[in-house]
Amino acid sequence: MPEFDIHSPLEELFFPLLREKEIRLFIKRDDMIHPFISGNKWRKLKYNLLRAEAENKDHLVTFGGVWSNHLLATACAAARFGLKATAFVRGEDINTESMVLCRLFGMQLRFTDRESYRDKRALFNSAFAGDSSVLFVDEGGAGTEGIKGCAELADELPEDYDHVFCAAGTGTTAAGIIQGLTARGFNAKVNVVPVLKGAEFIEEEISKLTDAGFNFVPAYHFGGYAKTQPELLEFIRNFSSATGILLDPVYTGKMMYAVFDLVKKGVFAPGSRILTIHTGGLFGLLGMKDRFFMLPG
Repeated sequence: MPEFDIHSPLEELFFPLLREKEIRLFIKRDDMIHPFISGNKWRKLKYNLLRAEAENKDHLVTFGGVWSNHLLATACAAARFGLKATAFVRGEDINTESMVLCRLFGMQLRFTDRESYRDKRALFNSAFAGDSSVLFVDEGGAGTEGIKGCAELADELPEDYDHVFCAAGTGTTAAGIIQGLTARGFNAKVNVVPVLKGAEFIEEEISKLTDAGFNFVPAYHFGGYAKTQPELLEFIRNFSSATGILLDPVYTGKMMYAVFDLVKKGVFAPGSRILTIHTGGLFGLLGMKDRFFMLPG
């Protein structure tokens, strides 16, 4: 298996609001790690791939929806490392751009009704029980291996910050970042922005995985997972046109909106240094392109 080259650049952002509030804002561009194995997906897959190699498994089986960035990343990673890949896909066979790319990378797709999808282990066992060549990879790369990979992000940081912000769907990335910062002796307060409505379970899961404190920021879900509102879409458009950095409406857009809103409200002391984590997921933009076209201007 080839060596992993996971590293992303760090950039500072400049906006009048930041200058006015005397805040320095940085962004870790994990979206630039790889065009398809993007953002936290690379980090969460790394130790799953190494486990497959160590256990002589040549087939990755995982789970996701028709716009899943995790499925696309897994399909590409499997192709790159000479592995087979299968995905149980939630819902009907919709030929989204993400599904087209998964198929091009050789992933086998098994579309599954939503009720059956709830029990992923049962789905896996229904097709692959007793097959020693197959590795179960949980939805989104969640789990011990994913946390371990995400923790390594801290090793790339040149210095400490006052605050670190990341979006959360399962909490795997946040838990890994908290563990990594703690291991390096950094004092940054990690702020977790869940993208789901009623996401208290994410806070509970992260708390089980780390003794370090963190700040849970649940007010910026905009209605729930993959839900948007015009002000979020307008913010993403303005941010992207001002920086050349794309944000997606599902994860990073909500996280960055939260940061700017909190800066505007004066939550951070003047002189604060804030790091945001761009976790990739940009193909999700394609599933919402019509919503952007509805914006004025």
